[in-house]
Amino acid sequence: MIGRMSEPTTPRTSAPGPEPRPEPAAAPAPSLPVPAPLTPRLLGWEVVCVLALSLGASAVSAVISFTGSLTAPGGLAEQTANLVVPRAEAERPWLDLSRQLYSLVFAMAPVLLVVHLLHRTRESARTIGFDLRRPGFDLASGAGLAALIGCGGLVVYLVSWRLGLTVTVAPSSLEQHWWQYPVLILQAVKNGVLEEVIVVGYLMLRLGQMGWSPVRIIAASAVLRAFYHLYQGVGMFFGNLVMGVVFCWCYRRWGRVGPLIAAHSLIDIAAFAGSVLLIGKVGWLPG
Repeated sequence: MIGRMSEPTTPRTSAPGPEPRPEPAAAPAPSLPVPAPLTPRLLGWEVVCVLALSLGASAVSAVISFTGSLTAPGGLAEQTANLVVPRAEAERPWLDLSRQLYSLVFAMAPVLLVVHLLHRTRESARTIGFDLRRPGFDLASGAGLAALIGCGGLVVYLVSWRLGLTVTVAPSSLEQHWWQYPVLILQAVKNGVLEEVIVVGYLMLRLGQMGWSPVRIIAASAVLRAFYHLYQGVGMFFGNLVMGVVFCWCYRRWGRVGPLIAAHSLIDIAAFAGSVLLIGKVGWLPG
């Protein structure tokens, strides 16, 4: 027998429902602006801004101070330039210490700015030798350089003071507190870092990138150093001019500001501590 053929079955479908909503597309991440190409004009304005916030402003202040000294009654040797001074009354030593430390910390802001700008151009503090890769070399070379420049600078100061070309420099007029010498040492290191990083390492790098010749770069750096020391008088102006030339030559030879920072710091430590220990106790040192 032939059985009854079954009818073809139609597959069952589920009842139509609401269609799933598409997920919202993620917002595109904002793209960073493309840095402007480095041009001599852009680098020049960068240098102007850095100097205006640091030692360029100090140079202008030194010129004004020197003008005031020239127009004041009496000769230059009869006037005094105080370098590290109290910032509060003697009866409030902790307030004085707080203000000393505050000034030291924020005086380093231009150095941080320079390091930041170097990183922006894919460089770093290592580019100018502002690092700890060669501490032995930096300290040894710096000590030798400090002995050379320090002795020569002392002779220039004493001779120019006796000729009436330099004011009496009082490196420290701090009160006798337990923190006097630590603050003076920190002041000396601050001077070394601030000046050598900006006036030698950073300035010579940027001026070279702007196409300046080595002779022109050294002259610009040395003249700037001389001008922000002009408040000390004519003799120290030329003394610091020579120091600037020597430091720039050493930087070109070594490629590092580390030895220059060490030398500058040692010179200022000797000057600050020596003024406390010797001024008023030896006849050959003015003060």
